[in-house]
Amino acid sequence: MKLRFATLLIAAGALLLGATAAQAGRRCEAAKPTPQVIERGLNLAQRTAAALDAAHARDGTRVVLLARAGQDLTRYSQHWSHVAWAYRTPEGPWRVVHKLNECGTDQSIITRQGLGEFFLDDLWRYEAAWVAPSPELQGALWPLLQDNRRAGTLHQRRYSMVSYAWGTRYQQSNQWAIETLALAAEPHALRREQAQAWLRLKDYRPTTLRIGALTRLGGRMTAGNVAFDDHPPAQRFADRIETVTADSVFDWLQRAPLGGGVQRLGG
Repeated sequence: MKLRFATLLIAAGALLLGATAAQAGRRCEAAKPTPQVIERGLNLAQRTAAALDAAHARDGTRVVLLARAGQDLTRYSQHWSHVAWAYRTPEGPWRVVHKLNECGTDQSIITRQGLGEFFLDDLWRYEAAWVAPSPELQGALWPLLQDNRRAGTLHQRRYSMVSYAWGTRYQQSNQWAIETLALAAEPHALRREQAQAWLRLKDYRPTTLRIGALTRLGGRMTAGNVAFDDHPPAQRFADRIETVTADSVFDWLQRAPLGGGVQRLGG
């Protein structure tokens, strides 16, 4: 535990020296994290690591879909904003692989972080949640997530926070996560269309957000990481925006069933 906490402190020190280069759908801020933000983020990371270690000791869990609450989405009846794949390394510490938007632009990257850095993002709520996929899916995901080439197979660099769940023009963070799950489950799904076909087959249901025309126009004009032109016109003009949300993914994993129950840590 002392070694892991030291690793978390190193991550905190790196953030003190400079702001992170990418965030999940938000602009990169010039302001450095405050000591309070660092303390709360590291505390959540340490508690999450301890809970995941306990799950590994109990039943061999080595891959989970991990969520954080980085933004206030209550107006859309959503609790979690962002999911990532967390896996236990052969050396013991947990690592996170996820897709991040590049500072409010229409570009994105796949990045690898420790738990400390994952939660040092000025969260809206200092809470965490995760679902452990079935043992079979964990077995397929574990080597894939450690391979940079395979983890990026279905990555589309063009980014929109509200990308159409069944489109390929853009891709947001949660969308990459479940399409990568489809790739692990069906190794021949080497194109996004094939991964999405598997998701439909497994009855994934995206969230329909009600976003009016004025809000859509404002978002498109003021934010480089928001686009609506990939949504079918009939749905778009009816203010129905279908996108992949963390909450919908958690619901689906339990309903399918492809994973266990949602585990949560409060702030």
